[in-house]
Amino acid sequence: MGEWRRYAIYYTATGPLAEFGAVWLGWDIARSRAFEVRPARIEALTRSPRRYGFHATLKPPFRLAPDSSEAALLADLRDLAAALEPVSLQGGLQLALLDGFPALVPSAPAPGLHDLAARIVRDLDQHRAPPTPEERARRAPERLTAAQRALLDRWGYPWVMDQFRFHMTLGDRMTAPEAEILLATLAPELAPLLPDPHPVDAITLAGEDEAGSFHQIARVPLG
Repeated sequence: MGEWRRYAIYYTATGPLAEFGAVWLGWDIARSRAFEVRPARIEALTRSPRRYGFHATLKPPFRLAPDSSEAALLADLRDLAAALEPVSLQGGLQLALLDGFPALVPSAPAPGLHDLAARIVRDLDQHRAPPTPEERARRAPERLTAAQRALLDRWGYPWVMDQFRFHMTLGDRMTAPEAEILLATLAPELAPLLPDPHPVDAITLAGEDEAGSFHQIARVPLG
């Protein structure tokens, strides 16, 4: 299992958008680098998502199954990535408030993206250890729909398959007025960094260290 407590499969950006996300959140997942000197207001707004890095989750964090290993997981991820086609998000990404969290989300429906995420969740699931009762309880199953509880029990996470929503989180949950100010502030900075169409052309294997921060292990091209 190496040095990582958990693994996850992410989409991570590159270039100027990745640089923005790393500085904004205060953690560069690709370089395992923290940004220590940051305005207190931004520090407070980004406390929870910082440790995950700037990303979109494709297969949520999981502990390795007892009969798996990082090498086996990475080998299967590379084989799967080679068989998957890149996805082009027409309209690119846009700023939005998702369940109270500021995030970048697709501007238009992207069924290819849902299919991509579903394949990754399903085809790498042999490497996932089942959640412990404590881990399951942290998902608050009593507040989930019946469909979401079924997904939690089958895949270890309630927001996969038909419940999946691609998003790149930019902050903690906030009130609508707070979010309106934040989105208006970020919009002009992000506008030149958001290509149209936006390519999802690689997937990232990430590992969680003992302190709870995620690090890029490998970024693997699709196709």
